[in-house]
Amino acid sequence: MSRSITRRAFMVFCGLAFAGTLTLAQAAPVSFEVPLTGAQQVPPVQTPGSGTAKLTYDPSTRVVTWNISFSGLTSPATMAHFHGPAPAGKNAGIKVWLSQKGNMEVTSPITGQATLSPDDAKMFEAGDMYINVHTKDNPNGEIRGQVKPPKGS
Repeated sequence: MSRSITRRAFMVFCGLAFAGTLTLAQAAPVSFEVPLTGAQQVPPVQTPGSGTAKLTYDPSTRVVTWNISFSGLTSPATMAHFHGPAPAGKNAGIKVWLSQKGNMEVTSPITGQATLSPDDAKMFEAGDMYINVHTKDNPNGEIRGQVKPPKGS
């Protein structure tokens, strides 16, 4: 009788351990790129500038890491942010500073990381955030890119 209970307990433990492994595997960090262009600004901005944001996001910790490079802007970059909630074609307020807050001289590349709040993480995962690089000549933003994490992240 006790051998049967021990065997059941072992099977339950193994099942829970396996389920935990699957959960961890599903929450693996994902890396993806976001193109930044003036055409994505609202309203669109005519600019020779462009950029790329290389992002890594870990849904289990809500940590996002960025490396944003840009060139060809019409004037010096002054700041960069995640904005949301907003789908493509809509504007929204600042959610996360990507450049150093208060420093109005931003050079490429911009690197950093942040832990998103639970609400911001939902926005991020749903594709309702965008990256905006602001410049002296285009204070509302010169280049922009909608953040769309790969499906399953």
